[in-house]
Amino acid sequence: MVDDRKLAVLRAIVEDYVSAGEPVGSKALVDRHNLGVSPATIRNDMAVLEEQGYITQPHTSAGRVPTDKGYRLFVDKLSQIKPMSGAERRAIETFLAGAVDLDDVVMRTVRLLAQLTRQVAVVQYPTMSSSTVRHVEIVPLSEHRVMLVLITNTGRVDQRVIELPHVVDEARVAHIRAVLNAALDGCGLNRVPEMVADLPERLPEEDRPAAATILSVLLETLVDRHDEKIVFAGAANLAAPDFTVGLRDVLEALEEQVVLMRLLGDASDMAAITVRIGSENPYLQGTSIVAAGYGSGDKPLARLGVLGPTRMDYPVTMGAVRAVARYVSQILAAS
Repeated sequence: MVDDRKLAVLRAIVEDYVSAGEPVGSKALVDRHNLGVSPATIRNDMAVLEEQGYITQPHTSAGRVPTDKGYRLFVDKLSQIKPMSGAERRAIETFLAGAVDLDDVVMRTVRLLAQLTRQVAVVQYPTMSSSTVRHVEIVPLSEHRVMLVLITNTGRVDQRVIELPHVVDEARVAHIRAVLNAALDGCGLNRVPEMVADLPERLPEEDRPAAATILSVLLETLVDRHDEKIVFAGAANLAAPDFTVGLRDVLEALEEQVVLMRLLGDASDMAAITVRIGSENPYLQGTSIVAAGYGSGDKPLARLGVLGPTRMDYPVTMGAVRAVARYVSQILAAS
């Protein structure tokens, strides 16, 4: 166990190292922090923290730097996450509120996170298993063409123009639309194929060819656009010298969707902020991941977060991730 005084010394070392990027010595702690103890006591506390694995001495006669274990204790003992300022919150809300659809929300979110944290931002699209159909619209364009519009509870809008096998008037299009919405309203996207399997048989025989064509395009839309997808931004921030893994390893991980999914973790708990530090991250050791869930109402749909070096300003990063996740959730709930 680490007592309060040693925890204060560790906190000071983490804050100074994150701020300056240089190993921290006992003299610097005395000069910069009002720890209320003598320099000799601080040196003794640092020796104990090093023996217990919370800090380490990178070079002989150098100061100390936090280890993964030290960062973990620092994060676990945070009394509060640094809140965003009123101006920052208003800027986030205004920027995200200008999005026109889900794709725009995701792209604005990932750019915003990268700018706020100066790290690599990662945002997961809501997956098929977490999305439901809100409405299906079929808009006649001509005697042989209609536009299929699929709207989900996550705000995604997919549009496809469909060439029909024969002339279908507006009344028959309206009937196909009504039957389709009756079958799919609130249906999970992953259950759509089974829900529409026998739908043409519920229609008059003369409408079945058009319905079969529309359903075929609808299912293609689900396959093409609703797979698990992740986007990232801020790759230029990888130029920082703080990564203890190779730049190539990080770039390769960013290109692998499966790796990114695992980095972000499970979306089951929307309220919790997940922080994985260095060796705790089996997929990309030497980095830290701060992630949170977002969703519509109380239902988590996906996760977002940032990837950076272990030398990260955790209170600020956690505050930014939490704030952005909340605003994205509010936008999806209102859409």
